[in-house]
Amino acid sequence: MSQQGTINVAVENIFPLIKKFLYSDHEIFLRELISNATDATLKLKHLARIGEASVELGDQKIEIKINKEAKTLHIIDQGLGMTEDEVQKYINEVAFSGAEEFLEKYKDTAQDSGIIGHFGLGFYSAFMVADKVEILTKSFKDEPAVHWTCDGSPNYTIEPADKKEFGTEIILHISEDETEFLEESRIRELLTKYNKFMPVPIKFGTRTETLPKPEDAKEDDPAPTQEVDDIINNPTPAWTKQPADLEDKDYKDFYRELYPMQFEEPLFNIHLNVDYPFNLTGILYFPKMTQDLNVQKDRIQLYQNQVFVTDNVEGIVPEFLTMLRGVIDSPDIPLNVSRSYLQADGAVKKISSYITRKVADKLKSLFNDDRKAFEEKWNDIKIVIEYGMLSEEKFFEKADKFTLYPTVDNEYFIWDELMDKIKPAQTDKDDKTVILYASNKDEQHSYITAAKAKGYEVLLLDSPIVSHLMQKLETSKENITFARVDADHVDNLIKKDEDQISKLSDEEKESLKEIVTTTIADSNYTVQVEAMSSDATPFMITQPEFMRRMKEMQATGGGGMMGFGNMPDMYNLVVNANHELVQEIFNTKTAKKKERLIKQSVDLAKLSQGLLKGEALTEFVNRSYELIK
Repeated sequence: MSQQGTINVAVENIFPLIKKFLYSDHEIFLRELISNATDATLKLKHLARIGEASVELGDQKIEIKINKEAKTLHIIDQGLGMTEDEVQKYINEVAFSGAEEFLEKYKDTAQDSGIIGHFGLGFYSAFMVADKVEILTKSFKDEPAVHWTCDGSPNYTIEPADKKEFGTEIILHISEDETEFLEESRIRELLTKYNKFMPVPIKFGTRTETLPKPEDAKEDDPAPTQEVDDIINNPTPAWTKQPADLEDKDYKDFYRELYPMQFEEPLFNIHLNVDYPFNLTGILYFPKMTQDLNVQKDRIQLYQNQVFVTDNVEGIVPEFLTMLRGVIDSPDIPLNVSRSYLQADGAVKKISSYITRKVADKLKSLFNDDRKAFEEKWNDIKIVIEYGMLSEEKFFEKADKFTLYPTVDNEYFIWDELMDKIKPAQTDKDDKTVILYASNKDEQHSYITAAKAKGYEVLLLDSPIVSHLMQKLETSKENITFARVDADHVDNLIKKDEDQISKLSDEEKESLKEIVTTTIADSNYTVQVEAMSSDATPFMITQPEFMRRMKEMQATGGGGMMGFGNMPDMYNLVVNANHELVQEIFNTKTAKKKERLIKQSVDLAKLSQGLLKGEALTEFVNRSYELIK
């Protein structure tokens, strides 16, 4: 017997609100309806398993069909279906969540059933794209089938139907301005985006499969074919399995499934699997990294019980790990009704902390298990680790056990090893341990050579955020300082090391300093005349470590560094008072020759630093030819 009624809603005419405000994107409707169909299928499977549903489940799947002529889209499941009373309760009372009631009723047995829905509004997302929606449903219980129809107003009709098999079919009469959802390519795109790993097989049409030829077939006989269901999803993706059941090949195959256009294989993966104090599974992959901090982000996919939610995982994954790739799946992540935005609460913070700890433990394990292989991967992963040390204190605390400090000679040390290697040889006049480093082996080659000649270790630290990292290490570790090999701080180290007696008196050094300063006439250079080894470079240019580092940090987003980027570059011109050439310059009586020797020597020092350009470089070349003649 046909009935009519008004849907019981909390506000007058909820449908315009659903259409405009409930979901940020209309395409979400398909995800919601397939989620409902998945819930219905998993519920029936659970009830059959515990003996509360006496039915033959068969090969359960969800089917999506398009009827272009009728302008309808069909979502068909073989789940538990609904009785007339259940339609009244779950469909006509908006926002009553059947999934939540089911979980409450069967809370002791249903925790692993994978039920998705929580809000009770998902079904009504259908009205974002449809003028009319029909439900044909038959419960697994021995009760009549039901046909429910609603035209997008609060009014509905409900009547008996002749459906024979249990399950539900949702029929959407697509509205004129949403006809894109009648195109096979569009539906396939959405199924791939949102439902690629749903836990129930999803059929979308059929495909032709080639069969092996019979043994008695002739060579030119065509191979037989058959039509098979086109199942567009993988119901059991790698992250739903136990790590012990997966091999390296399985992880790599899944990576290719996630990123079919990515040709490089990942360096390694981290399998997440925790059920207390929250539920979370997933697989994170370390790809080969570039030096760019931005291009790699938003490649981790967030799922809720195998339903795609978003690839913007900020807030769940620590920021430094957003450069990784992979999947995180958790039913405990709080979402709003659109499942599109994360709400930062205590559960999310716990998840973020867990992932940070898990990644740190995995890196330590990889380092311990095969140090050589870890060292070979270092340049491809260091940007993530350095970023993590800067942004996550708990990660920083663990990082000493696996963070590598490579030398210019391709040796690798962890922190404690580095300290054992350079103490006490590399200490300055203030008894601070000086860690020398180069940021570019070619540009700083002469300085590296000079430092190594003194027996110093020189690290190669060349990532874009290394200035920030050194600043943090200097404040976190005791009595250490970093100095680039061309920095002014190195002067103190060399002078302390050699304790040379000057061949020039203090008055003579001051006189030479004045002559050189006047000759170069460049306010960006501060001249220092120092007593160093006679075989050390006669003229050497260094930079104030603090100023250069602050400018670098400001250029890469260092907070509180505003202004340094606009200041001129400052340099120290260190003149070795004990070098033979400097002695000759000082003793030369001809002013013109003295000036030419100083300019040539200073330009050579600039040339070694890549500081000689434009007109100055042309003058240097011409002067060099004159000197050769």
